[in-house]
Amino acid sequence: MFGGKSDALREFVREYFEDNENERIAAAVALYERERITIGDAARLADVDRWTMRDILREHGVELRLGLVDEDDAAYEAEAATELEFDDEDSDDEESRAK
Repeated sequence: MFGGKSDALREFVREYFEDNENERIAAAVALYERERITIGDAARLADVDRWTMRDILREHGVELRLGLVDEDDAAYEAEAATELEFDDEDSDDEESRAK
């Protein structure tokens, strides 16, 4: 069924975290706090967006590390930025006020 012990362990961890949201978040917080993962990795592990992960970290008293760690982190930041939604009505109102 599995290719080896590491595959079986990965599958067990994946299934466990799918069923135990609080433990998934706790693991993400602990790994981020120990500087083992980036905030993007923590967000993916906790299955939340980066902004929610930042709030969770702050709630747990964890100091945020700012800045990009590597190319993967930069790529994730760029992808997250493209997903931001802006209210077009607000920008139209600001443009008409500026005129």
